[in-house]
Amino acid sequence: MKRTLPAIGLFALVVFIIGLNLRPVMAALGPLYSYLQQDAHLSATQISLLTTLPVIMMGVAALAGPRLLRTVGESKGIALGLTLLVLACLVRGLALQSVVLIASALLAGAGIGMIQALMPALIKRCFSAKASTLMALFTTGIMVGATLAAVSAVPLASWQGLALVLALPALPALVALLLWGRVLPLSVPVVAAKYPQAINAERAWLLMVFFGIGTAAYTLVLAWLPPFYQQHGWSAEQSGYVLGALTLTEVAAGFVLSALIHRFPDRRRPLLLVLALILGGLICLITFGGTLAWLPTLLLGLGIGALFPLSLIVTLDHAQTAEQAGALLSFVQGGGYLIAALMPLIAGVVRDHAASLDSAWILMSAGIVLLMGMTLRFRPGL
Repeated sequence: MKRTLPAIGLFALVVFIIGLNLRPVMAALGPLYSYLQQDAHLSATQISLLTTLPVIMMGVAALAGPRLLRTVGESKGIALGLTLLVLACLVRGLALQSVVLIASALLAGAGIGMIQALMPALIKRCFSAKASTLMALFTTGIMVGATLAAVSAVPLASWQGLALVLALPALPALVALLLWGRVLPLSVPVVAAKYPQAINAERAWLLMVFFGIGTAAYTLVLAWLPPFYQQHGWSAEQSGYVLGALTLTEVAAGFVLSALIHRFPDRRRPLLLVLALILGGLICLITFGGTLAWLPTLLLGLGIGALFPLSLIVTLDHAQTAEQAGALLSFVQGGGYLIAALMPLIAGVVRDHAASLDSAWILMSAGIVLLMGMTLRFRPGL
């Protein structure tokens, strides 16, 4: 007997719970920097790979999104992604060895990437009337999960050890998988993807580079803000609280943007504002070092939290149809995540060969200035 789609309230709850699971495997790593060095004997470059590799897999999954839709389907693909995430976390808890941790990063990234690529398509197809609300819940769940992981990682590690902290995300991921299997039928039919009309290739590449550099600011801060403050004498627990506060600020910025963006058909003004906030936060890190945290946390949280959804909105502005939007988002996010994955790795190499992360902040600042110049090309109607 064919199962019907679930009630919107129950589905929304499960979507939020799934979102909670998509960042802990990365958000906990920065606060655990000293533990990873001491207990797992990882260098800064190896630690950076634990963030870089999942982001690369997120990009690969985004690029493969249309093929995943045709071959696996949204519901089964999301279930598979959660399964990979559970396995990756369990493997991490079994052996604190560099090869195992790096392999688990690839596995977790593949699972996260599949979920991120397929969930928006499922929401749009099955719950189109509530798509914006469900996507807001999904992205809010992602940020809340990152916050919880950042603030709890060090207290848990000091209580029960590093292995347990790295394996613990398997539990909520398993709960999400079980709920998903009960709430949504795996037999939801797959709709064959249409081949959309292509947009201007130069503009598509511009949007992809813009998304990539902007997301690089997020991945850099996620991976290296806690070690930066630890380097300046802050405790690991305190650095986790700083990252937690930053991710909460990102959530607030996302909500504010959602409420106000309709007032700005010309996206250039809000884009320049949020980029200026990020640039100001980076300059604060370079100028004040570890003597001040609230100002760079506020500036970076507001800027990064608004830039991610705004980048996607600008991308959608260039699409004429739903099929074209799907193809364009696949290209922009896929290539963009591959670009963004480089920044944590660069910072790790810098940290292994220099006493300070200032070079990484300066490089990211140059990237933000470049984005400001690119923003001027996003005039409405072009």
